[in-house]
Formats: sequence, structure tokens, C-alpha cells
Amino acid sequence: MQCKNRAKADTVTEAAPLRGRRRELLALDGLLNRARAGHSGALVLSGEAGVGKTALLDHMANRATQHIRVERVIASQSEMELAYAGLQQMCGHMMSSASCLPAPQREALDAALGLRQASPPSPFLVGLALLGLLTETAGDGALLCIVDDAQWLDEASARAVAFAARRLDVEGIALVLAMRQVDEAFAGLPQLNVEGLGYDDASELLRLAVPGRLDRRVRDQLIAEARGNPLALRELPRSLSPAEIAGGFSLTSSMPLEKRIEQSLVAQLEPLAQPARLLLLLAAADPTGDPELLWRASAVLGLGPEAFDAAKDADALLIGTRASFRHPLIRSAIYREASPEDRRRVHAALADVTSAEHDPDRRAWHRASATLRPDEEVATDLEHSAARARTRGGAAAAGAFLERAAELTPSPVRRGERLIAAAEAKHDAGAPAAALHLLDNTRDLPLTALQDALVARLRARAGYALRRDSSGPQELLAAAQGLETLDPVLARDTYIEALAAAIYGGRLADAEQVATVSNAILQATGAEDSGNARDLILRGQALLAAKGQKAALATLRRAQRAFLDQAPDALGLHWMWFASRAAQDLWDAQALRALADRQVDIARAEGIVTVLPIALSLLMLAQTVDGDLDAAEASCDEIDALKEVTGHPLPQYGRMFLAAYRGRSSEMERWAEKIRADAQARGEGYGVSATNFAEAICYNGLGRFKDAVTSGSRELPYTHELNHAMRTLLELVEAAAHTGDFALAEHAYKKLDGVTRPVGTNWASAVSAMAEAQLREKDEAQALYLDAIERFENERIPIMVGRCHLLYGEFLNREGRHTEALEKVRIAHDVLSKCGLNAFAQRAADEMRVSGETLRVPAQGSVAQLTSQELNVARLAREGLTNRDIGARLFISAHTAEYHLRKVFTKLGIKRRTELKSALAELDQAAPTTAGP
Repeated sequence: MQCKNRAKADTVTEAAPLRGRRRELLALDGLLNRARAGHSGALVLSGEAGVGKTALLDHMANRATQHIRVERVIASQSEMELAYAGLQQMCGHMMSSASCLPAPQREALDAALGLRQASPPSPFLVGLALLGLLTETAGDGALLCIVDDAQWLDEASARAVAFAARRLDVEGIALVLAMRQVDEAFAGLPQLNVEGLGYDDASELLRLAVPGRLDRRVRDQLIAEARGNPLALRELPRSLSPAEIAGGFSLTSSMPLEKRIEQSLVAQLEPLAQPARLLLLLAAADPTGDPELLWRASAVLGLGPEAFDAAKDADALLIGTRASFRHPLIRSAIYREASPEDRRRVHAALADVTSAEHDPDRRAWHRASATLRPDEEVATDLEHSAARARTRGGAAAAGAFLERAAELTPSPVRRGERLIAAAEAKHDAGAPAAALHLLDNTRDLPLTALQDALVARLRARAGYALRRDSSGPQELLAAAQGLETLDPVLARDTYIEALAAAIYGGRLADAEQVATVSNAILQATGAEDSGNARDLILRGQALLAAKGQKAALATLRRAQRAFLDQAPDALGLHWMWFASRAAQDLWDAQALRALADRQVDIARAEGIVTVLPIALSLLMLAQTVDGDLDAAEASCDEIDALKEVTGHPLPQYGRMFLAAYRGRSSEMERWAEKIRADAQARGEGYGVSATNFAEAICYNGLGRFKDAVTSGSRELPYTHELNHAMRTLLELVEAAAHTGDFALAEHAYKKLDGVTRPVGTNWASAVSAMAEAQLREKDEAQALYLDAIERFENERIPIMVGRCHLLYGEFLNREGRHTEALEKVRIAHDVLSKCGLNAFAQRAADEMRVSGETLRVPAQGSVAQLTSQELNVARLAREGLTNRDIGARLFISAHTAEYHLRKVFTKLGIKRRTELKSALAELDQAAPTTAGP
């Protein structure tokens, strides 16, 4: 990639103003003007090669005034396999501002660019660091950042640039990416497709390109063949003879236009002597554009100054601070048309002069490109490059290095080893189909028993990632069993994957799948006494699934303690959510809080965004249990921000549950419909169970008890799944009792008692007492209600304290004890209102009227409508976060967070952050501002 500051691209700038580009110029000028005014934006400029994208970028760069800093880079196809090669060039002139970044971002950027030895950086911390670097570089002015030929960006750089582009807001940055076709990484960004010129403009451009008389038929044929492509209109006539220009031209080629342009460009260079053509190939093979490197490599090939002079006189190669070509297509045309032998010669020369100390990966890639036959030394260099790519977070680059290393490996055994490593890297890079393709190449190789087991594991993981069907748990189980005697640690991790897949499949998978997987795990692990957190959670969850809570209780509690006490490695952190799930299944509120907090804190600190969304989902549940729906809403905002930048299809359980607790039935139903459909399509029963639970909560709060019975009854056959299914039983008892169906309520209570009594925690006992109280009379019911309330208070679960007071007050009113009832429903109304359970609070208000007191419900104020981003920022500011912290949570710049917070203050009519809580409380009472799906 070539990098230029305030420089033009490697192309011929038209002498005349750009013709036929009014639409494009308006869009680009508008983007630039908005940057001058302090607003940011990104634009993807797409179109076929030669259509004029670079000329438009030239125009934009030339329009930038002295108040706009210009950073411009041109990506190179030959660097696509080098992790963060593009980012390295892009950030080169801006790194002086890196010291202003928060430490985690600066460290991630340094690791990505190879400036420090560290564990692989989070790709999203790298993207956030790039956003921060662009913001700091813009400063109080504006920044125009141009990436030409962006289709050649390496995957890691493309991901970081796309991340930053999606988060631009009010930093004064204009980011323009030019590429032939819109890459998947940039899908969703604003796009502008550049098309060919119209007939009149094409005719005028052709007239300028071919001075003198041009036969009309030739002109029309050239215009038709070029399809308005400016480069084709300029270059194709250069390959015509005078006779053809005079009227003898006839089109005989049916090859693609880009190929014809390349051939025309190459044809113009044919008169050059062989040394000059070899020099051009050498420059085309070197992506750095370093003139000194080019001089040294040319000396290795025996090329003298006359070759440089000839290339320059042919208007092909430009030598200045960078070695570049008149047009990027010349580079690709020269390289593609060269013979394999000549390509190997120039790569060998470049490898000879590339520093093994300072640029080992480019040197290894050049050596590989220069090598025809298997060569263990070259393959080993590539393997080392793959390891370095891994440490920089470039799994895709590691896969490419290892794949080429396998091709050059003489030993079949070592080739199999490298193919498996390449497949694993491809899978980790999110390319399971490519991983399976590489594994197919191992079929005829003499693999060891361990290698066979690793292949089976990778096939199972990649297949499950692609299909997400019911075959996944069985294939993962078989892979784990195959590894048991060969690699016990990897076997345990695979067992956990199999069990997690089976549990999430639940009722929508094979009926015996969870039992089969869990029993196999118990048989494999025996009664071993390991203190490792992962081993404990594996055996504990298997016991829970196969033999119930009582059998699993001791092991799961040890697992929870181990996850809290031990410093987790990457796998331990990944599977900590399984311990949090166990805390729910064992009705252990304290462990749920502690585990959720720990996983989120570590994932945030280390920027591990593959773990963070699930960890935040569990934190949101703990915050709901704590009655802090405001904090839970902020966690959902953070999950949304992660979803937006990662594209991870994590279902929006949190939004659905918050809508249910707040009594927003329309919003809850929209989420439930989408989540249920997605879960059924994926074959994941967990999602179906979650929707039934949310519906039952919401309908009970609204007093729609028949609807709550319908939703809650769906979970009766699945109590053995625990989790949402068992918690729905409490909602079903309440709904059935209110509709007078005490037989159903009793049935639900007995099932609930069966999953709470074995546990014996305060939370479990309180839930059981609360349910049973609704089925008993007089003193027995009163004693049960009081016991439940006391236990919920001891466990600090205010939402259940409020709901239990509400049920107790309703009971007292039915008993005619209105004075006592009024005291209880007042408490219920106060607690439920503070927690944000608005529908349940309204039920309490209605019950107060039955007791003879009319509650004055305050009228809804006219809260100014906040945008989604403003609301997200406001919620986090309400929780006490600084602008920098808010930016890190929502993946925006601190500058943008400050800007949105100022707008929030203006719209809400407040001046200080301390006023946010009361101002936003009005929003929570009002209709939902966060739209459903």
C-alpha cells in the first residue's frame, strides 16, 4: 500500500474539468463541506476499473483547503495476506497522535502494527483506536481520509476501517473508500456507484484522447465498446494502428473490458527493452513503493539506470518519494501478463533485499512467491509469519501463510499438520467453509491419530457453524471422545461445546440429545476431583442435565467459586457464562451477580468482544433481579452497539424482557415474534422458552391473566430444561390463580416445588413460598407471603419483594382486611415504581382504590424525543460513566459522546448529569422510544 499526505493518486489528471460527473461531485463536495462544519461521514465509491473513481478522488483532494488535512493511501493486491498491512500505511503519518488514545486502545493498535509484543489485540479495540486516531488527527479542524483500491485491503485492516467508518459522527472526518465492487466488510455504509459517461461526454473525451480526424464508425464502435469508461476511451485507441483509426477498425475480441484495458496498457509497453519491462514487473511486485528497495532489487537483477530512464520515458513508472504507476491498472496488468518464471525472478530479488529483521513477513511472502518446488526452509519461514500474524490478531493472514506453507512442505506428515493449522486459522477468522475445503486436502495424507482427531473436531465445529442443526451436538461429542486419550484439555473444551449446543437446542433438537451428551461426559470424566474451573463446570452442567439439581449442586458451587477465584485463561473466560447459567438454575442470586460482573469486567478490560455480548446479557439479567432496570437498559444499549459493529446475530432477549417487565406489550410482542421465529429456524429451544417467559411476565403485569396462562402453559412439559422454563412456572401459578383455574395453578406449583426444594437457597424457597401462598387460605397463606417477602428482602431481589407485596395485598383485600391491604399495596406500588415495573405498579395502584384510597398518578410530562444514540449516551451518563467510558462502551469517540450529551441536556432542559436520573425516569414511564424489530 502506498501512503501520501496531501498528494495526488497515481493517475493522469484530466486537463479539462470532469465531464458527466455532476452527481458524484455534488456528493463528494457535500461530504467535504460537512467535514468542514464538524460533521463526519463515510462514502464507498464503487465502479469498474478505469471508470474514473481515482479522478474523482483527485478532485476531492484538490478541493480540500488548508484547513483540511488530507491522508491518502492506495491498497495493493500483493499485501492482502499481511495482517494490518493496510492499517500500518494508513496510520503512518498519524501515529504522533496515538499517545492521546486511552491505554487499551493504544496498546491494541501497537500490537496490531507490530510495535509491541502482546497477546492478539481485539479487532474492535483496534477499530476503536483507529477511530480515536482519526479524531485526534482531525483535532479542531477537519480530516479527509482517502483509501483507493480498497478492495485490496487485507481483511484485518478492512475490518478496522469499516468499524471506524460506521462509528463516525461529529468529529469533522470525511472517509472515502474507492473499490471496484462493494466488499462485504463495507456493506451498509453509504454508497455511490460510478457509472460510465454518457454519449456526448464520452465523445468529447475520445476527441481529446485521439487528436485529429477519427472515422465516425470507429468512434461509435469505441464508445460502444468502452461503455463510457474514461480509461478505456483514453487507452484503447492507443493500441489502434493509423489504418484502424482511419476506418479499418473492427471489434473481434469478446474479453471483459478490464482485461482489454490491461492488454492495451501492456501493448503500449511492448516496445520497451526487456530490462525496462523486467523493472516494471519488479515495481509491480513490490507493494511498498520504496525507491531504495527498488534500486537494490534492480541491482540484484542486473538492471541499470537505463532501465529506469526507459520506464519513465514510457510514462509508466513514476519515481519520487514513492515508486508508483501512472494508473493502478498498469501494476496489475504488468504482473498478470508476466511469465511465471519472471515473477519468480523478481520476487527472489525482492526477498534478497527485504530485511529479515525489520520486515520478515514480506520477505517470507516474497520467498514463497519465488519458490516453485517444495522447500522446508521457506515453509518454516511462512509458519513463523503465521505465528506473528496470530499475535497481531490476523487469523485470516495466519490461515493464508499456513496454507501456502503446506503447499511448499516436502514431508506429507508436516503438510498435514500445517493444513490442519491453516484450517483452524480459517475457522477462527470466520470462514468455516474455507476451513472444510482445506481439511478435504488431508484425506490422502498419512495423519497421526491426534491429527485425525483434530480434523474430526474441526469438521464438527465448522459444520455446526455453517448449519446450526441438530447434528452438531452429536458430531462435537464424537470429536471430543476421539480426543479424550490424545489431548484431554482439548477434549474437555469440545465436550463443553457439545453440551452447550445440545442444551440450547433443547426441545427443538433430538429428544434424547441432552441426556446422551451429558451421560457421555459423565462417563468420560468419571468422579475425578479437578479443581480447574472448566473441568468443574463441564461435569457440573452434565450432572445437572442428566441427574438434576441435587446431584449437581456441590460440583456447580465449586465451579462457580473456581471461576471467581482463578485467573481465567481465554477458554475459561469464554465458558464463564456456563457458570452464570448454573447460578440461575440453582437460584443463587449472589453467584449470578458476582459471575456476571467478573466476566463483563474482564472482557471489557481485555477488549474480548466475542465474549462480551453474552456476558452483558447475563449482567442484564442480574441487574433485573436487582431491580435496576435502568442499568439493564444501559447494558442492552451496549449489546446493541456490539451487534452493530460485529454483525453478531445475538437475539435481543434483553430488550424483550425489559419491555415485558415495563409492561410495554406491543414492543414485547414484536421482539417475541422475531425471537421465536429465529429460534425455531435455528432449532434452538432456548429462544422459544425465553419468549414464553417474557409473555407471561408482561401479561401478568397488565392483568391479562388468560393470555399469561396461554404462554405459561407452553412451558409445563419442559420443566426439566430448568432456566426460563422453570421460572415461567411462578408466572403460571399467578395467572391460573387469578383466572380461577386452581387445578392448573396447583399442577404448576408442584412442578415448581420440584425444582426449588432440592436447591434450598433463599431465592428458591421464597419463590416456592410465593407460589404456594396463592393456593392456600387465611393464616397459612399469610405466613407463606411473609416468609417469601423476608427471604426476597434478604436476597436483595426488590422486583420480587414488590410483586409479593402486591399479591399479599390482593389476598388481604379478598379477606376484607382493607386497612392491612392498603399498607401492603402502598409498599408494592413504591417498590415496583422505583424498579420500573410500571404495569405491576399500575396493578398496585388499582388495588389501592379497592382499599379505599385513590392514588394520584402524575401526568406524563412532555419529554423531548431523544434519538436512539442520544438515549444510549444519556443512560450511560446517568450511570456515572465519563465521556471516554461512554465512547468505549458504545464504540464511538469521546467527542461524539460529549456532542450527544449536550443535545440531551438541551432537549431535556437540564444542566447537570445528576439531573439525568429523574429526567429519564419520565421516558421509562412513557411509551417505548426504542423501536422493536
